[in-house]
Order: sequence, then structure tokens, then C-alpha cells
Amino acid sequence: MTSDAIVARLQEALPAAPCEAAPSVDLHATVYVSRDDVPAVMRLLRDDVDLGFTFLAELTAVDFWPRQPRFELVYLLVSIERADRLRIKVRLDGADPHVATLSRLWPAANWLEREVWDMFGIAFDGHPDPRRLLMPEDWEGYPLRKDYPVQISLPAQISSALQVTEQEFRANVMKDRLARK
Repeated sequence: MTSDAIVARLQEALPAAPCEAAPSVDLHATVYVSRDDVPAVMRLLRDDVDLGFTFLAELTAVDFWPRQPRFELVYLLVSIERADRLRIKVRLDGADPHVATLSRLWPAANWLEREVWDMFGIAFDGHPDPRRLLMPEDWEGYPLRKDYPVQISLPAQISSALQVTEQEFRANVMKDRLARK
């Protein structure tokens, strides 16, 4: 399906939910949806027989700092019956980046949303387990934001080389080879 056909179907079923077709550099249809309408639009995309996007394949975000709206969430949906893909984009303001969770529609969204929160700081309202996924619990900041400091100054670490004899080295290699068989 084309972006225009999907937008027409969405506007027919959800006239109060604004959506717009977006240009795409690949063959995937791309549609922008407002933050408040994400749950209703996604449910329709999943449950409508004509659309049938039953599989949430990916969720990520993009930081366009210093532009506003700063963030874009990008959902990649798949219709297995039609072998078709759809990219849904949601613009989010940098001062209040949050959207409703989709973990009730697609259980796989649980970890995908945790990853986006952990890396970008975008909150998912109603998420059942909003813990860090990739970074330690005491980590401050969100590493994939464009304003995250990348110049980290660490003192040089000096270590001595491991000292083993030639016989010990050969014995370790042989032991490892025997263990791998």
C-alpha cells in the first residue's frame, strides 16, 4: 500500500486523528501521526482487515537537536499477509518527550520502548517496566541525544604485560584446543 492509501484509510476510520503522508527514500510507506493519536492509530493498523500490520518490527528515535520538534519516534510495522512494511513517525517536543506505551498492543514493544527511553530519554506513559535496559541504573543522561557530552576525559591507564613462560603459553593453548573439541 502507498502512503496516500494508508492516510486515506486512517482518515476514513479516524477522522479526528490528523495524519499525513511523508516522502520516503525507500519503498516503505511513511506516515506522520500525532502523539495523542498513537494508540488509536496503531490499534487500527493492527486490527483492520484491509491494513493488517500485525507485527511491530522495530522502534527507534531520531534527535534533530536544536530543531523543534526535537525528536521523532519511528515505528516499523509489518503486514505478514501482504509482505508490506509501514513506517510510522511521531514528532515529539524536546521539552516534554513522551507518548503512550504500545506494550499492550504488541508485547515486544516493552523492550523496544525501554531501549528508546534509556538511550533518548523519551518516556512511554503507562509502560509496565520503565527501567534502564542498556545503561547502569545510576547512569546520568541519555547517550544518543545530540547534546550528550562525547568528549570524555579519562586518565591514561598503564598496565604491565602478562608474564608467562613459553611452556605455560603452549600448555594454555593446548588446554584450550582440547576444551573446544
